[in-house]
Formats: sequence, C-alpha cells, structure tokens
Amino acid sequence: MASLKEMRNRIASVKATQKITKAMQMVAAAKLRRSQDAAIAARPYATRMAAVIANLAAGVSGDGAPKLLVGTGSDQKQIIIIAASDRGLAGGFNSGIVRAAKMRIDELTRQGKDVRVITLGKKATAPLRRGLGERLIGTYEVGVTPSLDTARQVSEQIAGLFESGQADVVTLFFSKFKSVVTQTPTANQLIPASVGEGAPVIDLKGAAYEYEPDAESILEALLPRNITVQIFSAMLENQAGFYAAQMAAMDNATRNAGDMINGLTIKYNRTRQAQITKELIEIISGAEAL
Repeated sequence: MASLKEMRNRIASVKATQKITKAMQMVAAAKLRRSQDAAIAARPYATRMAAVIANLAAGVSGDGAPKLLVGTGSDQKQIIIIAASDRGLAGGFNSGIVRAAKMRIDELTRQGKDVRVITLGKKATAPLRRGLGERLIGTYEVGVTPSLDTARQVSEQIAGLFESGQADVVTLFFSKFKSVVTQTPTANQLIPASVGEGAPVIDLKGAAYEYEPDAESILEALLPRNITVQIFSAMLENQAGFYAAQMAAMDNATRNAGDMINGLTIKYNRTRQAQITKELIEIISGAEAL
C-alpha cells in the first residue's frame, strides 16, 4: 500500500494536471469561436465558385474541355491528400480522418490501383510513416493558423503531378465541421473536379450569356484556383473541428481528474484514519501492559 506521503504527492500531481486541462479547455473554447466564424465565412466563396464552375461545365464537352474537369479517362493512379492538424490532445479527431483515408487506400490497393499519399499536418504524417512511408510523396505542416500559401503549394504539387501524367484522380480527406460535438471525416474529389455535387444551380432567368474569353478558357483559369480554395476551406474546417474536439477532450479530462482526486482523497483519509486508530491501539495496549 502506498504511504501517506506518496498519496499526497499523487493528489497534488493530479490537481496540477487538472489545472492544465482546464486551462486548455478555456483556450480551445476561445479559439473555437474565431475558427468557427472563419470556416463558416469561407463556405459561401467555395460554394459559389463550385456553382460557377458547374454552370460553365454544363456547356463544355468534347476535346475542348479542360483535363482538370474531365480527367484523363483512367483512375489507375490515385493521389490521396490527408489533411489533419499539427497538434494532438483532441480525442479521436486526427485518428478519425486518418482512419477514413486508410480505409480508402486499402480499398484502392485491393483493386490494384497505384496509390500515393500527400499529408497536410504533423498528426497525419506521423501515423502514416510507419505503414505507408513508401507511398508518401509530400508532407506539409499546417502551422498555427491555416495559410492560403500552404494550400497553394499543395495545389501546385498535385497540378504538376496531374499534368505530368503521374495522377489520374486526386481525393482530399478532411473533417467537416458541423457543430461543437460533431466533426465528420469527409472525402472531396478534387481531380477530376466533382462539379454539380452540392453546388447551387445558378438561375439565369432565361438569359443567354456569352463568355469573353470562351468558357473553356475561363474554366482553365478557375479550376486550379478552385483546387486551392477547396484545400484552404478544408484547412479552416479542420481547425474549427480540432478546437471543438480539443475542448470536449479537455472537459472530459478535467472531470475525470476531479473524480480521481475525490477517490484518492477518500482513500488517503481512510488510510490516515487507519494509521491513527492503529497508533491509539498501540498506546492503549502499552498503557495496560504497565
């Protein structure tokens, strides 16, 4: 049985940990509000761009259609982008994204596809180095806040792979922020562009538009930018989801620490009382012996 001093030290240690988890919970709650506002503010732009691309794509077909829109006609070479965070202590937030991506990678591998991986965030890179290190072709850090420059670097890499014939399909995995208690791992196909899926239909009210330059040229310019926007939007969604998950995890940790402190305190008091009772019995027994 542990001594009273050891039990006091353990109670003090758990109390110190509880203070840390409580502080982290409050910091995550403060940052969640700003991150949530940023993620929600980015959605209309991404949605509107998808709608414009869908509207333009409806009138483009054949050999004149951009390759980023129609693809290469094959799905043999697959690129999986896994976007997570740089930090942990957020429950199963990062592992949920990685698990969903691994399931897709395993499925594609069983089908005989050539799968390669790009990670965005340290917590996506670390678990994949052990089992899929030979498939990693790019790793990026998210940083303190999502950066459009980082999203552009990832976009340029996958665009280069596609243009050089090293990629047929590119899919992005991230966590969609829905609420403080719900973050859903989501897959979004970037190449070929998945137009028309979830994009609002633009009502032209019977008007006929002539594009200058032509629709194909506009799509050629918009599609690479759309990839950057989708990656950046995913990073913002991830950040909001991360702070929500961290706030919930630290709240659970704080409450668990409180329960542990109560249990240890009861055990300490019982042990101390038992020692006092034992000493009294020894004193009384000694006095009676005299």
